Amino acid sequence: MRASEMTPEPVARAVSIRSVEAVEAGDREAWLALFGDDAVVEDPIGPSPFDPTGEGHRGIGAIRRFYDTVIAPNSVRFDIHSSHAGGDEVANVCTITTTMADGSKAIVDAVSTYRVDAAGRLVALRAYWEMGAMRFEPSDG
Repeated sequence: MRASEMTPEPVARAVSIRSVEAVEAGDREAWLALFGDDAVVEDPIGPSPFDPTGEGHRGIGAIRRFYDTVIAPNSVRFDIHSSHAGGDEVANVCTITTTMADGSKAIVDAVSTYRVDAAGRLVALRAYWEMGAMRFEPSDG
């Protein structure tokens, strides 16, 4: 098959990869720049210690606060096992490893979905994972 005959990379998948890369790099501004003004982040979906109401973090201000309180204090790594695109969305099956300041780790298996608008900006990032299924590893030190 010629390159010109190949299906281009779905926009939602490309944006999801940029999102993962920004989080792993600790690049808050690059991550926030991916979102539309009225976007929502639900990570995890439903009520949690990160989102007691379960309504999600809506709008750039709320998404910024989520980043600053949940992501920024830690080091986060994503291992994407598979990715499934359809229309303006993609679902990534992954394992997320969060290393806290003390070196301990929280590990969770997830399905993260990303939906983009016509301009390729994230309008929804939703992560399906269960608090009760989170695994913990103590610090090595």
